[in-house]
Amino acid sequence: MKEYITMREFYKVLLYAKRAFFVAWEVWRMNEHSLLRIRDLSKEEIFDILQDAMAFSCSQSDWQFPNKVLIANLFFEPSTRTHYSFASAQHQLGACVENFTAQGSSVEKGESLYDTVKTFESIGFDAVVIRHKKDEYFKELENINIPILNAGDGCGNHPTQCLLDLLTIYQEFNTFEGIKVAVIGDIKHSRVANSIKEAMDMLGGEVVFSGPAEWCEHDENYRDIDEAVAWADVVMMLRIQHERHADTMKMSKEEYLEKYGLTKERAARMKPHAIIMHPAPVNRGVEIDSDLVEAGNSRIFKQMSNGVLVRKAVIKRAMGYKPFDK
Repeated sequence: MKEYITMREFYKVLLYAKRAFFVAWEVWRMNEHSLLRIRDLSKEEIFDILQDAMAFSCSQSDWQFPNKVLIANLFFEPSTRTHYSFASAQHQLGACVENFTAQGSSVEKGESLYDTVKTFESIGFDAVVIRHKKDEYFKELENINIPILNAGDGCGNHPTQCLLDLLTIYQEFNTFEGIKVAVIGDIKHSRVANSIKEAMDMLGGEVVFSGPAEWCEHDENYRDIDEAVAWADVVMMLRIQHERHADTMKMSKEEYLEKYGLTKERAARMKPHAIIMHPAPVNRGVEIDSDLVEAGNSRIFKQMSNGVLVRKAVIKRAMGYKPFDK
């Protein structure tokens, strides 16, 4: 018996194919070693990066570029961990590093992002790391030939944060299959939430969201915080992204912690093997009780250490070097 699909189903398939084509086309037009979104990586590429990151922590800890490499860090938003872990990774790899700030540059004279990045390319830089407040700013940079490493774009993507989170999870559980992650907090304005959901879906894990209802757009994945904490293998807390929206808390910090934060009482109901994560900066006493930040099951500062390892692997990849032999 022959099976037929309806016209509606046909157009749905056609729409997905069209979207997939344009995603591939956007990536193809830019340097193949750029890292813009976690979904631009295949499952195999993710594991290659994680394996390289783990190698950098032991057998390849002293690996450096055999030739001079010049990298510029262009941060148009404040950053501590991402900026300086990139810089630490670059220096450890033997790269020459320049840190750009918009203040005091031609950006203040009206220069576009494209012209700024094109300038760095034209004067001999081999790669750029960019953080920008605009969602998917990299779509303006399709004619840039050197690798671009996205250090965060608006509320959209944060691929290296996602990779360091994945490394932390993998070190703990040695798999992603069946691992349950609860992301709790300001979901709507978080690029971390978007990226980890995409990655875990690809790798066989499961992600749910919790937090204030007005900051959670993923309704089908939403759970009450107490249910989410008890369900999860990984409890990932997020801070309130005040800089990305005008909304202010309609409650005190203490009230927010009690209603939506990880209190000691909630933490006591976590699975025995479950871990606490946070992309930081941490607002102690708001989204998480201060005593839990360095608790025995917290991996918050481990994430920061892993950030350097992952960024070393990503920078090595950006310069065209193949993964280390497994």
